[in-house]
Amino acid sequence: MAEDQSSPVKVWLDRDGALLRLRLARPKANICNAAMIGALQTALDAHRETPALRGVLLDAEGPHFSFGASVEEHLAERCAAMLASLHTLILAMVEFPLPILVAVQGQCLGGGLEIALAGGPIFAAPTAQFGQPEIKLGVFAPAATCLLPWRMSALAAEDLLWSGRSIAAPQALASGLVSTLADDPQAAALAYFDEHLAPRSAAALACAVTASRAPRVRELRQRLAEVEALYLGRLMATRDANEGLAAFMAKRAPIWEHC
Repeated sequence: MAEDQSSPVKVWLDRDGALLRLRLARPKANICNAAMIGALQTALDAHRETPALRGVLLDAEGPHFSFGASVEEHLAERCAAMLASLHTLILAMVEFPLPILVAVQGQCLGGGLEIALAGGPIFAAPTAQFGQPEIKLGVFAPAATCLLPWRMSALAAEDLLWSGRSIAAPQALASGLVSTLADDPQAAALAYFDEHLAPRSAAALACAVTASRAPRVRELRQRLAEVEALYLGRLMATRDANEGLAAFMAKRAPIWEHC
């Protein structure tokens, strides 16, 4: 494993250098704050050209994958920088020239789910829960509005985005959000890698991933810019967005004025 145990992400090469391992390492919440986003970005940048690499496995320590992004970093004075870094990471993951497998246990919420969605197949424990609760705070999930419809129907994606509710892993599997249910999702992802990716040519995989994702990369660049502008220019100018975030920080119920 990586020698720097202070990092919010553990990074190491597995399978004789064929598999890059990334592990969120701030249990139990594994909050996706600026430090964690930066560490993931650095790891992907550092290994983008690693010879003979055939894939990435993103997983997490502790009982939960992630409770989501840092609410403090969503506050008006910090949210522009937070969105810029998160969306840069999302694009880096979608553009990464090799498959990114994601193993999820427990809660996978908010910005944590957005990061999972930017990868490839999601392997989930049967007890895992998936949701975008941002609407409950008077905001919305910009990247998820772009990424969820890639995996599930528009109606199912809108339900998660508008209601803020979570769905259990079996429903996530039925909807297409999750690829595989397994009691040990990390082991299932490793087995998939060993059978389907490790025997392949790294060069061929890189070309196949780049070719299959090219249209979505172009779409995502445009859509992220649009939703980021909506979030910063319109939503954060509302009284309710700031009230919802303040109420969460104060551990009280928000009082909406619908403006």
